[in-house]
Amino acid sequence: MDIISIILFPFKWILEAVMVLFHSLFTAIGANPDDGNTWVASIVGLVLVVRAALIPLFVKQIRSQRTMYLLQPDLQKLQKRYKGKNDRDSRERLAREQMELYKKHGSSPFSSCLPLIAQMPVFFSLYATLTEAQNSKPGVGMLTKELSVSFANSTFVGAKLSETFLTASSISVNILAGTMIVLMSASQFITQKQIMAKNQNPDVQNSQFAQTQKIMLYAFPLIFLVTGLAFPLGVLIYWTVSNFWTMGQQFFVIKRMPTPGSIAHRERQERLAKKGKLTLEATPEVVEEDEKPAQRVQPVSKARAKKKPKGKK
Repeated sequence: MDIISIILFPFKWILEAVMVLFHSLFTAIGANPDDGNTWVASIVGLVLVVRAALIPLFVKQIRSQRTMYLLQPDLQKLQKRYKGKNDRDSRERLAREQMELYKKHGSSPFSSCLPLIAQMPVFFSLYATLTEAQNSKPGVGMLTKELSVSFANSTFVGAKLSETFLTASSISVNILAGTMIVLMSASQFITQKQIMAKNQNPDVQNSQFAQTQKIMLYAFPLIFLVTGLAFPLGVLIYWTVSNFWTMGQQFFVIKRMPTPGSIAHRERQERLAKKGKLTLEATPEVVEEDEKPAQRVQPVSKARAKKKPKGKK
């Protein structure tokens, strides 16, 4: 057993157990254990359990992205200050001041990526578990040889769950796999577009972080589009359902925790204003607008009144 298999072993054991338990549950209530619909329902159940367990990491990722957007104006000021200074001391000072800024806000250049990295063992284990099942191989735990054969030979909408777009034995497999690939890529694109369109401050659209987000907007869907051709139908179903979960979850989080200055933040403030509720963020803005005129008139008049007696003396 290689090092990767050792690392993935506990994840695979848990994931197999969840999928098999869902399969046993659906079988117990009368579903055909060898039917593709039963196995697809088990995959959907697996998605729900896994994604629910990853909610804390997802929220942390959204917060990290929000912090990175808020940091961009200060980072841009630093970059302008050291623009054209390529000597070693200037580069070191720039790096040091950037790290101090990250530390001040409790963030780092890689903080938004850490939740994704933490999820990779889960996703690799899922891919290995479903792929082994579709090749009629027994798993490391509750997924027996008999269950793997049942999974591999089951059909969903006329297509075997073990087939891929490239190894399709019929046009129905190509249609189903192609539909899954398009939905998987489209949901990934919409999810990333949602962040850029709704949860990004317009003032930082030209920042390096924003440019990286634009690259990811097209890169990830393209990766899914190409690699999806070799994914078995069971894996495609998992990724498609998982992406739709992410899209809906992100919509909810952005609506409740928008980045200040973004379109989503303004829309949230407008909704709160209509309901007669104001957040702590909105209150200072209203107070400043009401008090500024009074501060401009009253202090000036008092100052002039005090200066006149001094002039007479």
